[in-house]
Amino acid sequence: MRVTSVHTYPVKGCHRLDHNTVRVEPWGLAGDRRWMIVDADGIGVTQRQHPVLATLRPVVRPGGLVLRGPGRPDLDVPEPAGVAPVAVRTFRHRKLPVDALPAGPAADAWLTAALDMPVRLTWLARPTRHIAAGERTYDTGDQVSFADAYPLLLTVTASLDALNGWLAEADAAPVPMTRFRPNVVVEGAPAWAEDGWAGRTVRIGATTFRAAGPCDRCVVTTTDQETGVREHEPLRTLVRHRRVDRKVLFGLHLVPVSTGPLGVGDPVRVDPAT
Repeated sequence: MRVTSVHTYPVKGCHRLDHNTVRVEPWGLAGDRRWMIVDADGIGVTQRQHPVLATLRPVVRPGGLVLRGPGRPDLDVPEPAGVAPVAVRTFRHRKLPVDALPAGPAADAWLTAALDMPVRLTWLARPTRHIAAGERTYDTGDQVSFADAYPLLLTVTASLDALNGWLAEADAAPVPMTRFRPNVVVEGAPAWAEDGWAGRTVRIGATTFRAAGPCDRCVVTTTDQETGVREHEPLRTLVRHRRVDRKVLFGLHLVPVSTGPLGVGDPVRVDPAT
């Protein structure tokens, strides 16, 4: 098995960045989901309600990022410093607030115009816990970014091939792996092999991860990640074939055990179950 692609999402919910090599940090891939757009109540804004986020293409630079979007001028946004933190939550139902630093009025105005609703941009200067202990199979403590639940998501190309086979049987168009917003894509494993990796050690190149369990998918998978257009598939087909205990499964959550480089072409090995 080997890695075929690596991706980060600098601003939660927005377009991805593709990498040849990236560093694994305790809370995930470097630069991944350290920024989050929040509404007037300090709640994270995601593609679940706002698929247009897929068309916003932020690019990380040293010490900040550049906001880019259709019909909008580029805006350079430095990492905020010397400002009072604001309390934000990744989802409305999450009880734990997180201290994040506001990016400032220029970024807020740019995003408010892009989304046509009042929003603010915040930066997670220090990764911290935003999910209460006991709510996840594998508790990462304070080592997580603004990711939904776990630091990384791994997907397998053969599993996508199997899904696209089901879509063809339903006379539906195939979907690309980008619909699932993975961090690491692996080839060389059989379809759905990742279902059996939960709780095991996954070694990618020189870095080590703990497989925390399968990922429960939502309406975001129906959003074209290049255009922001929302469709019915592949979620409808996943519900028919991959619904387990009221969850619709595709992909595998990973938690870093070690840090270091990770890149395209790296070998992938899964330790035997213990």
